[in-house]
Parts: sequence; structure tokens; C-alpha cells
Amino acid sequence: MREYLLTLLITAAVTYLLTGPVRKFAIVAGAMPEIRARDVHREPTPRLGGIAMFFGLCAGLLVADHMENLSEVFEKSNEPRALLSGAALIWLIGVLDDKFEIDALIKLGGQMIAAGVMVVQGLTILWLPVPGFGTVAVTQWQGTLLTVALVVITINAVNFVDGLDGLAAGMVCIAAGAFFMYAYRIWFGYNIEAAAPATLFAAILMGMCLGFLPHNMHPARIFMGDSGSMLIGLVLAAGAVSATGQIDPDVMELFSGSERSAVHQMVPVYIPLLMPLTIIAIPAADLVLAIVRRTWRGQSPFAADRGHLHHRLLEVGHSHSRAVLIMYFWSALIGFGALAYSVNSASMWIVLGVVFLSAVGLVMLLLPRFTPRAPRWAERFVPPRYRRYGAPPAEAGAESPAEAEEDASAPVEPAPVSSVPGVNGATAIGARPRSAKGGKVRI
Repeated sequence: MREYLLTLLITAAVTYLLTGPVRKFAIVAGAMPEIRARDVHREPTPRLGGIAMFFGLCAGLLVADHMENLSEVFEKSNEPRALLSGAALIWLIGVLDDKFEIDALIKLGGQMIAAGVMVVQGLTILWLPVPGFGTVAVTQWQGTLLTVALVVITINAVNFVDGLDGLAAGMVCIAAGAFFMYAYRIWFGYNIEAAAPATLFAAILMGMCLGFLPHNMHPARIFMGDSGSMLIGLVLAAGAVSATGQIDPDVMELFSGSERSAVHQMVPVYIPLLMPLTIIAIPAADLVLAIVRRTWRGQSPFAADRGHLHHRLLEVGHSHSRAVLIMYFWSALIGFGALAYSVNSASMWIVLGVVFLSAVGLVMLLLPRFTPRAPRWAERFVPPRYRRYGAPPAEAGAESPAEAEEDASAPVEPAPVSSVPGVNGATAIGARPRSAKGGKVRI
């Protein structure tokens, strides 16, 4: 565990430290497209955040290769090299798209080629655990088609959900955390070395997301762009392919007692449709709904619109931060809920605790008029929106109550949106509404 923790921290540190210089480079390179109709930010914001994430990936793999315990993954398996090859290709396509806005069909072809590169180097599905039937071996062509389909679906699912500040990175980080717990238990709990690459991929993916999130939280100072969203989608898919198609449930029969029990242990990996889309169920559902919605309207499935789940959360009245938190809790609830189905009784309480807290947090966020309040003694340590608004003490030069009442009754004009391109980040759609006292509406 210490090796994985060190790999995660180094990956996060490299990603975090490189994101600032990458932001300046994106501004100089002009990777700041004009605001589109579907965007929720008001100012042009630099992209190319995927550059820092890719170098974080390279740093994590390099560090793991020089560790005593993790170096065996590189010696006994070619999957880390396959991941790096596919990631480099998809990252290059994403960088070009962030700068030049390449066609959607070209990106789709690049995604398929990147998946094919990983298949050629051995990162492919060899068999599938099917409930009631056991292990089903697939032919080379079937494994290639399944792998390419899984990689393409996962990449586009993550890309589609990348619409709010910090949303994609946070959701993928939560999914990677649940997946890491599962793969780590398979490796060390059952002593199956085939699960080692998937465990390493999940740890590195968490480091990439955690290192980028401080720069990408609302208001974001930089976006990951397609170079980042497609990259983390491919890394997540690579771990899923490794765990689904490389780990033989028959090996687990020695420890589980029967093949049926072994297949039961594999459930979180292949739900639904025998593929690990459970850990990204929200992005996958958003992807399916977007395709159905656009096809129903006679549009291309790749046509951009404002009908995604996060757009709908904003339309019903949720703030930017609350919409992101709702999606976070949904991801944790589904991902760790699926994980709870496979863990044993010793670890069940921990996972169920995470699921329960996620459900409570989700319910609290969905309450329309609920606003948490900090106690009086802690008000100075929390943001203003969490403080109790009482009568402030009178200060020298402060307005009288009559003047304050007169100012409050005066109409407040929304601040005009500046047409000068800025580089400081994004805010919610339009001018923020004001309360009767002239302050910002509390989240």
C-alpha cells in the first residue's frame, strides 16, 4: 500500500506543479476558444490542462517502475507500456482538438486507433465472467471489438460529462477510488498478480485527478480540455479492461470455494453489460441520453447541446458548486454501492459507511431550502454563505439603518458581462442574482 500511496502522491504533485506553467503556455498559444452556446462560463478560459495530466501519468509510471514491489508489474506484464502508448496517442489528438477544434469523426477514429494500439500490445479482453455460466472465452476478434468498444464508450462518457468546473476530474477520481479498492483486494486478498496493473492504473488515475482539481474547481483557472478528459477516460478504461479480461475467475476458485462464488466476486467489474460501466454509471447514462436526445431531434449524435445532466441541474435552480457536489455524491453512491456487493463481511462496514454518507449528503443537497450554518464561534473560519446573518456591530463610518434600508430598496442592476477576454476562470451563467440586502444569494 505504501508504494501505491507514494506513486499517487508523486503523480498528484507533478500534475499540480505543471498545471500553472501549462496554463500560461495555453494563454500564449491561444488555446482559449470563444464562449459557445453550451458553455456555462462567462470568460474565455485556457484549456490544455491535459498536458500536465499526461506528464503526471508519465511520472507515476516512471516512479512505479523503480520501486521494488511495483517493478514486477513492468517485468511480468506489458500492460503499462500499452497504456502509455495509447495514452500518448489520445493525448496528442486531444491537444490538437483543444487548439484547432478538429472534427468529431476524426476524434472518434483516433480513439479507435488508440484502443487498437493497446490491444496489439496485449491490453485486451481475453474472457468474460458471465453469471450462471462461469468463464466465457472470447476469440481474438471478439476480444478486440469488445476492448475497442469499451475504450471508446468510456472516453466519450467522461468527455460528455466534462461540462462544469471540477466535475469530470472529481467524478473520475471517485470512480478510480472505488476501482482501486476492488483491484487491490483482488491482488492482495487473493494473491492474483494479474490484478496488479489495474491497481496501479487506478492509483495513478487518482493522482492525476487530485493534482488537477485545485486548479479546476469553481471558478476554474484552466480546463482540462479534450486532451485531459479523453486521457483520463482512456486510463479508466484500461484499468477496466485489465480487470475484466485479464483476471481469470477460475484462479479465484481456489480461494472462494467455487467458480460460482468467484463470478459473484467479479460482479462490480462487469455490471452492466459485462463491462465495468458501473463505476462511471452517471457519465454513461448521460452519454446514452445525449445520443437518444440528439437522434430524436434529427441531429448528429456528436452535435453539442445544453441537455446534459449537469446543465439540467443548473436549469432547475442549483448553483454551480451544488450541481457538482450532487454529481459527486451520485458517483460515490453508485460506485461504492457496487463495490459493497463484492467485499467480504470484514470490509463491508467501511464500504457501507461510505455509501450511507453519500446518500445522506445527496439528500441534504437536494433539499431546496437547506443551507448549512456554522456555529457562532466558527463563523470567522467559514465562507460568508455559511454564516448566520445577524445585526452587525456598528462601526465608524458605517451607514445608518435608514440609509441601509434606502439602499436595499433601490433597484440593483446586474453587472454587465465584460467583452474583453479574461483569463481568470469561469463563473455561473449570466450575472449572479442579488438578495434584498445586496449580497450574493447563498448557495
